Amino acid sequence: MKDNKNTPIWLKASAAYVSSLMSALFIFIALCAVDGLMKSGPSLFCSVWDPERGNFGILPMIWASGLLSLSSLITGWTFSVGCCCFIHGFGPRWAARFLANILRIMTAVPTVVYGFASVFLLVPLIRNGLGGSGFSWLTASIVLSLLIMPTMVLSMDSAFKTIEAQTSITSAALGFTREQNIAMVVLPASKQWIWSSALLGFGRAAGDTLIPTMLAGNAVQYANTPLDAMRTLTAHIGLVLSSDVGGTAYLSLFVAGGILLFVSISANILFRLMRKKIWMQG
Repeated sequence: MKDNKNTPIWLKASAAYVSSLMSALFIFIALCAVDGLMKSGPSLFCSVWDPERGNFGILPMIWASGLLSLSSLITGWTFSVGCCCFIHGFGPRWAARFLANILRIMTAVPTVVYGFASVFLLVPLIRNGLGGSGFSWLTASIVLSLLIMPTMVLSMDSAFKTIEAQTSITSAALGFTREQNIAMVVLPASKQWIWSSALLGFGRAAGDTLIPTMLAGNAVQYANTPLDAMRTLTAHIGLVLSSDVGGTAYLSLFVAGGILLFVSISANILFRLMRKKIWMQG
């Protein structure tokens, strides 16, 4: 952001205050994570979590966070691209407007509502239909993909609208239908926006706490099948903070927070770089 002499002083002060606050927060988490690693050593990077016996391994949580984030992203991103195509030409206009309105409403629904409804609707359905307890990687992945879909769709939608407005007349002159314009022109031209939306969705999925806590089962293990329970890093932080466990267990929280911070910052940096590249090309 370039400095503008006409910018009000209160706005500059607010920006400096927020930047300082966020920087202090990031530095605090990073320093505590390093301190946790130095004090606990390699004991955190094992596969057993049993505080009563002095085992504080977080590797299963790291595995669960990556697995759940990627699986929900693949599902949510695929449906998001399909929704954008449906809204911009593959579906009837009334259905496209209805779907767009539903997706906008979904952005305002609290995360806890998704989790609460899934406990009484989706969990019994999976338990009775596929087996297991119902609280599993599959359940959490389905709901998390539903949660991140509106964010990705709205991000893609702005690109689709801009490119479609620029190309619709030319495509019509070439004899393309609206569907052909979307498939052959708009989709390839929106490629970078589509990928940047995936990064945005991944960051949203990796940082969510309520859905993994309520639906993933919270078992500290390596989930090998979709019906297995798991505990993510975000759920681990919430559960340990709500207990009376101390010592190395709390050190593991700072390491988990540092890992999540690194993933979130990396996803946001990549998203901004891709967006900057898009603007420069535009």
